Amino acid sequence: MSVLFTNDVLVAIALGVIGAIVFSLIGLVSGTDETATIAPLTLLVILLGAPPAAVFTFFLAGAVAKHMTHAVPTTLLGIPGDTMAVPLMREARLLRSLGVPHIALRKAISGAIISAFIAVPVAVLFATLLAPVADTVQSVAPWLFLVAAVAIAYTSPGKWSGVAALVPFVVLVLALKSLTKSYDVSLNISYFLGIAVGPLIADLFLVLGASGRKDMARKEPATVWLAPEIKGWNGYFPNPFRMLDRKQTAHVAATATVSSATFVFSPVAMTVLMGEVVGSRVKHGYHRLTSVIAARNGTTESTYIAEALIPLIAFGLPLSPVAAGPAAPLFNAPPVFTTDDGTGQIRNLSTALTNWEFLLYGLGAVVIAAIIAYPFAMNFAHRAATLVVRFVSHEAIIATFTGLVVVISVWEGGILGLAVTLTVGLVGGLLSRAFKIHAGVLFMGYYVAVLSVPAILAL
Repeated sequence: MSVLFTNDVLVAIALGVIGAIVFSLIGLVSGTDETATIAPLTLLVILLGAPPAAVFTFFLAGAVAKHMTHAVPTTLLGIPGDTMAVPLMREARLLRSLGVPHIALRKAISGAIISAFIAVPVAVLFATLLAPVADTVQSVAPWLFLVAAVAIAYTSPGKWSGVAALVPFVVLVLALKSLTKSYDVSLNISYFLGIAVGPLIADLFLVLGASGRKDMARKEPATVWLAPEIKGWNGYFPNPFRMLDRKQTAHVAATATVSSATFVFSPVAMTVLMGEVVGSRVKHGYHRLTSVIAARNGTTESTYIAEALIPLIAFGLPLSPVAAGPAAPLFNAPPVFTTDDGTGQIRNLSTALTNWEFLLYGLGAVVIAAIIAYPFAMNFAHRAATLVVRFVSHEAIIATFTGLVVVISVWEGGILGLAVTLTVGLVGGLLSRAFKIHAGVLFMGYYVAVLSVPAILAL
């Protein structure tokens, strides 16, 4: 038993390091959506047979690392690193116009690392308090998924149009389920892949047409102005508490604590809200900008951690936008992790780890990400941003993830699995663009199709 435990710890550390390195680099590339990158790679790790603790460490270390380095293109280049970085854009732009983008970067990344260490124990504690009602939640899971899907869709930018768009998407999933069943093919992963990379698949289909290519074509390379590199500390590992003043540290700690005790709200909405709360309490213009960007980037960490940990520990069901999006493979990755379509019975990461293991491996993942991503971003942000802008091709990244999607979907269901992935991805991507609904809404739509609709028809 001790040998097994030791082996699991070593594998968890190894995969945590790999996750932190990979997503530290991915975070440097602007526009790399969390769901389209974190979910497929986590799914791949699960299918390769990694132990549950290692899967969790890989996921969390990767998510924490990405939400530190996504501040590099956001603050230095003026291009959002991913969806969660969009709320940072205003403060980043204003600080860049003041000639201090390096200050914006330091504040944002330091806020992130402090928030991550706070979020894990707070989220585990809050989840433990909710755990006694877990059986009740599981018994009403079909109806809870329906309510949660409508609520999450309404909180998306599409509002009621997002809620309405769920109906045809749910019907599409039901139709595809019926089609594959008639050929004795059972698919789950292909649906998740299609939803995760939906906008990518939609773009690939659009570019096949003349009008789509015309809209996406660029006559000349983009011009990016990169501020000079300025280092204000000694050694390799700067102290994040010295990057923020006492009031800013207090604001980051407060917003991290509050956002770590929530799990049903949109992470982007929580990031904006926490920034507005901090901004309303700081009067000096420059201090307000630096305080808000630190609190907001800290909230990107704390919300992601909380919205993955709380549903895992308390319910075992993906009842949050993050759990239904980037963290979806932790709940449902057949045949390793499953949420039974008919009964709602679970056999996933929530049943594989104890609360103490979630806490210890969660803190371990944060430590790994902090050791790798924080000093890397603080010391090499300028050079890394320069290399990314000059030499990293978006086409190469798209090709990489396209190949990954094809391999996994064909592995699960052959040509039919690939067809389902493309169909769900195309429809989901177009719905995302036309109705402004994020992947978390579509993931909830999938659960409505496989859990809520059968319960409704059984009445």
